[in-house]
Amino acid sequence: MAADKVLDGVFAINKPFGMSSAQVIRDCQVYFNPSNLFAPLIRQETALREKESRYQKRRRSKAKQEIRVKMGHGGTLDPLATGVLILGIGKGTKALQNFLHCTKTYETVVLFGASTDTYDRTGRIIKKGPYGQITREAAEKALQGFRGKFRQMPPLYSALKMEGKPLYEYAREGKPIPREIETREVEVTELELVEWYEPGTHFHRWPTEEAEQAEKNLVDSVWRVAKRQAASEAEPSKLTPEQQEAESRALAEYDSQKREAEERVDSLVSEEQPPAKRKKTNEGRAEPMMSGALGKLPPAGKGSNLIPPPPAPNTPPPWEGKGPPAAKIRMTVTSGFYVRSLCHDLGEKLGCGAMMAELSRTRQGQFVLGGANCIDYYELLEGEEVWGPKVRRMLELWNNPNAREAEPQNSGETSAPAEAREAKPAEDNKPAEETKASEDAKAAESAPQAESADSAAPAGAQEGQVVATANT
Repeated sequence: MAADKVLDGVFAINKPFGMSSAQVIRDCQVYFNPSNLFAPLIRQETALREKESRYQKRRRSKAKQEIRVKMGHGGTLDPLATGVLILGIGKGTKALQNFLHCTKTYETVVLFGASTDTYDRTGRIIKKGPYGQITREAAEKALQGFRGKFRQMPPLYSALKMEGKPLYEYAREGKPIPREIETREVEVTELELVEWYEPGTHFHRWPTEEAEQAEKNLVDSVWRVAKRQAASEAEPSKLTPEQQEAESRALAEYDSQKREAEERVDSLVSEEQPPAKRKKTNEGRAEPMMSGALGKLPPAGKGSNLIPPPPAPNTPPPWEGKGPPAAKIRMTVTSGFYVRSLCHDLGEKLGCGAMMAELSRTRQGQFVLGGANCIDYYELLEGEEVWGPKVRRMLELWNNPNAREAEPQNSGETSAPAEAREAKPAEDNKPAEETKASEDAKAAESAPQAESADSAAPAGAQEGQVVATANT
């Protein structure tokens, strides 16, 4: 009977470096679709498809005709980042929208001495600054201004549109920015410099490519506007209601860029092999692809290897002498926070420039890296006999309050807030009392996602669809 149980729920996976969040979902589906663990879920979906009307079948896009384990995620991590990526399976995808307001813990490495257009090491250098005077004490003193509540400006050069036009177009056309840039209130509840890397003791590097002078000029003009605005303590309330609405739309558009890009990839990349290479079943459907049980990764999708790896230790540095220092910083932040903006702003405050070199999300709500409800991506390589029991246990932890109470608590775990419990979608076809018990039990495990797409998160996910996006 247990073998026929349909498993769904929410768990977390340690996203590897260089991979998009959507690609992690596609790879998981490669392993999950043909597995014994999710065979009941596949059979259930097959039965539902057979009951669809001809009109419903015609409406289904070609990429979604293949029956797959329904999955979504509760907040995008950039390809540069690693760490906790929350995944929903089946009915669990309905709960992903509840991960929009929780706190998250990050660890990032800040590399001093230069700023880039993207605020991280994947961009192009905009300017360099003197870093000989930068010490751990100076960095810790500068960090004091980033604790508690404050108004943060999103990444300017690549982020914002104003009156329908990207900021960089104003500078390219030689026009001033028409008005002030909207900031948003964020909160840093914990902030700690956990490790200091003296010059010559680390292998972090600036990017080798520099932006053209015209681009440097335009970015510098945008930053000057931001500095003047911060110095005058400008508030969004100075904008007219129409301007505030336009700014909010611009921020929402930027916040959803990563999600929209991944959705476009999802619609183009179904990870299907050519028809000639795949046998057909009696029903005319293609057989599922292998689950990777032989210890091989699935073929690299278009969302893989998006970021070049860090340079090898013997790579010649792009500076003379020992180079700049770097620092590892741990922070716990609220919804809408940009880690890369903190790295950039810290460099501006120190007068030397800085960029984000590494990023790891170590906690999101109750999901903790290395905890009982987070699996490592590479454990999928070991076959279903290894990852199967772990995934089953994590889904049981999500659904079973008694099992959850018996689990030892990992440090940093938090309970889901009341609003998440209230928003929790009810199980279908259950009595009211059982539904409420199920809601309370699941909500106790979940913690809402706090990301920049707060206002635009969809209610659920289709097969492989991205659900929400994250700020980094």
